[in-house]
Amino acid sequence: MTSLSANSVFKKLPAGDFRARCQALCESLRALNPAYDWIGLYWVEGADLVLGPWSGDQATGHVRIPISQGICGAAVREAQTIIVDDVQSDPRYLACFTQTRSEIVVPIYADGLIVGEIDIDGKQIGEFDKSDQKFLEELAALIGREWPGRW
Repeated sequence: MTSLSANSVFKKLPAGDFRARCQALCESLRALNPAYDWIGLYWVEGADLVLGPWSGDQATGHVRIPISQGICGAAVREAQTIIVDDVQSDPRYLACFTQTRSEIVVPIYADGLIVGEIDIDGKQIGEFDKSDQKFLEELAALIGREWPGRW
C-alpha cells in the first residue's frame, strides 16, 4: 500500500538523460517504500522485454523475457496492470528470487503503444493493492511522456 504522489516522486528526480532518470527512479522508489523489494524497468524490444534500470539486493537472471512468457509478458499481452498476491500460486510466474511472494507489473505507454513496464516484487503475500496500482500507473504515464523513442 502506498500514499506516495507520482508527480512529487518524479519531480525529485535529477535532471539528465532518460536512462539516468529511470535508474534514479528505481532507486528512489525502493528507498521510499520498503515493500518495493526489487524494482525493474523492462523495455519492449521486438518480441521480448529487455531489462533496463533496476534496484534490488541482487541482479535478476531474467534480463530478456519473451512477451509470450511470465507475468511481465502477460501485462504486455493483456495491456493492463497485473497484481499477483501470491506468485507461488500463479503458473505464469518466472521464479527469480526465493523471497519474492507478490508482484505488480504496470505497462508503460508512449504514443498509445506499450513501450515498457514497471516490475516490482514484494516479500509478503498480498503486498500490493489498488493504491500501488494507481500510483504506479500515474508514474508509468510520466515515464511514457519522456520516452525518447528507444532504449
